[in-house]
Amino acid sequence: MAGLSIWHVVIFAIVVILLFGTSKLKNIGKDVGGAVRDFKKSVREEDEAASLNTPRTIDAQVKTSESTSVKS
Repeated sequence: MAGLSIWHVVIFAIVVILLFGTSKLKNIGKDVGGAVRDFKKSVREEDEAASLNTPRTIDAQVKTSESTSVKS
């Protein structure tokens, strides 16, 4: 059948380690982790920038304070 067993995954991992070596795999993991961290940071900054662009009126402040008091 087409399913993968644990042995297929183990053999594949051993072949990848033998081909690339542990130092290259460590560098690839570090690069991917840095890319994910930068992506999360940019999304967070974009959300903060979008919240700064919302209009600040008295009605908006009343609605937000009412919604926080209802949640409590």
